[in-house]
Amino acid sequence: MSWLPKSPKARRRLWVVAAVAPVLALAVGLSLYAMRDSVTFFFSPSEATPENAPAGRVVRLGGLVETGSVVRDGSGQVAFAVTDNVATTRVVYQGDLPDLFAEGEGVVAQGAFLPDRSFRATQVLAKHDETYMPREVADRLKAKGEWRPVDSSPATP
Repeated sequence: MSWLPKSPKARRRLWVVAAVAPVLALAVGLSLYAMRDSVTFFFSPSEATPENAPAGRVVRLGGLVETGSVVRDGSGQVAFAVTDNVATTRVVYQGDLPDLFAEGEGVVAQGAFLPDRSFRATQVLAKHDETYMPREVADRLKAKGEWRPVDSSPATP
């Protein structure tokens, strides 16, 4: 007894499927391999370990700008610390910061860790109004028990 169907039409379909399946699998595999560099992972300072975020890999680092940590020099370079109230990471950024960048506020920096575990940012994103914090940052702060949302309900007389 053969495992092939008896009908010539069904046998032809089986051979077509058997020929197309590996080609399709190869195409999907190559597509996923090509997109691996375009994926940017998000970490909070306490999650950004050398195993999770190795030096040189582009990632996003989010948290709160530590109060008193912003240092600007004359060449336009800004250094500040990002914290999730568990760990702190030093961030260095060359360029203009967003107008809404402030100490104690939420920030997401995109860049890469250097071998000394400081973070070289290529882009810095700040909140856009007084009640917004990036979702990833808010989720990480909630998980750590540090989330203090602003009460947006109107006061009743």
